[in-house]
Amino acid sequence: MRLNSLALRLFAAASVWALVALPITAIVLISVYRGAVERSFDARLNVYLTNLVANLAAASPGSQAPSPSLSDPLFTLPFSGWYWQITPLGSSVQSLQTSDSLLDQRLVLPREIKALADGILTRRSYIEGPEKQRLRVLEREIRLNDPNRGTTRFSFAVAGDSAEIEMVIDEFRILLVVALTILGLGLVLATYFQVRFGLRPLRAIGKGLSAIRSGDSEKLEGELPTEIVPLQRELNALIQSNREIVERARTHVGNLAHALKTPLSVITNEAAQNRTRFGKKVGDQAELMRGQIDHHLNRASMAARSAITGSQTEVKPVVAAVVRALERIYEGRGLTFFSSCPDGITFAGEKQDLEEMVGNLLDNACKWAKSHVALTVSLGTDADTRSGRFLTVSVDDDGPGLPKKERLAVIKRGRRLDETKPGSGLGLSIVAELAHLYKGKLSLEKSKNGGLSARLVLPGP
Repeated sequence: MRLNSLALRLFAAASVWALVALPITAIVLISVYRGAVERSFDARLNVYLTNLVANLAAASPGSQAPSPSLSDPLFTLPFSGWYWQITPLGSSVQSLQTSDSLLDQRLVLPREIKALADGILTRRSYIEGPEKQRLRVLEREIRLNDPNRGTTRFSFAVAGDSAEIEMVIDEFRILLVVALTILGLGLVLATYFQVRFGLRPLRAIGKGLSAIRSGDSEKLEGELPTEIVPLQRELNALIQSNREIVERARTHVGNLAHALKTPLSVITNEAAQNRTRFGKKVGDQAELMRGQIDHHLNRASMAARSAITGSQTEVKPVVAAVVRALERIYEGRGLTFFSSCPDGITFAGEKQDLEEMVGNLLDNACKWAKSHVALTVSLGTDADTRSGRFLTVSVDDDGPGLPKKERLAVIKRGRRLDETKPGSGLGLSIVAELAHLYKGKLSLEKSKNGGLSARLVLPGP
């Protein structure tokens, strides 16, 4: 996936969401699970606390210091992490009572650290035990009635080692992290395949449009998802409309050419029969009009042809045909032609346009060459932009060449630097304009043979 691609955006958005949502989910689940474990642990402490209250209440009335006990041996092992403590409140003379596991130590009660009590005067908190243990404490204030002393308030507290809580939560945390990691990797992998599968129709559209541009297909074909069918229909309609516009332009160009050339021919013939100065002037202007009309009609025809989508022309047969024609035309001058064109190279345009460009370049070279003309066709990237596939047509001659200042001037329409040579001066300008319409270019340089080198860059396959 490329950096600035729709697939990467969708994949990155889904992946980031998964990477953010899963840790948050883990934190929430661990917090909820911790609350459930603490409630279960508190319920266990509450059982011990209830038994402790019941044992104290059942002690013989009037005894000086009732000694309640719990049956669990954990409360008898020194510093086992499980303790109970009964603290008299108010003005009672009774002494503090603790479990055997506390020995001579005492617990810091939740009320002493300002823990809030619930509706039944029960406080819950974590405290530090005698051996730096982290304890979970449940404390409740109880009023007991004594016939001898009246009502007495006691604080009953039961503490348990919170390591059990942490152990259970750690086990859950490990399982949860492993499960969410597997889930996250599965989601990322599923997202990747989902994006690849979901965007496959767009890649099919890209291949279809490429086939249309290369001339292998006339319309966007294939069965596409329902959401993309309207796009397919509109693209095919646009392509068809483009073809119709091009055909209409060709028709109008042809009609205009026939409509104007006949009156101009009549005017030219009439002016030729009139030997006066006026007749000569009319004839000259008529020829000038013919040249202007031919130029603009040719340009319009070029623009119409270059707008056709999917035109492809094999270069080698066109080059061979043009070279053979010029060999016959310039047979009397004894020129030698060198031609090099690899097989399989195609031009993304109309055949007649390629014939006209190559023919004009070779014809111009033949007019000025002394003994030989060389034509070379190659395929590569544009030397200036370093992008796209372009074919390069180079025509070299061994003629007198052109100074650097005159190379740009000779490309201008109708500009002839030597009136002794035949022609209208439109050849190189037509080549330059055709190349421009096809997003190519024509440049003139000094040839290694001493003459002129014309370098034509055109779009390739």
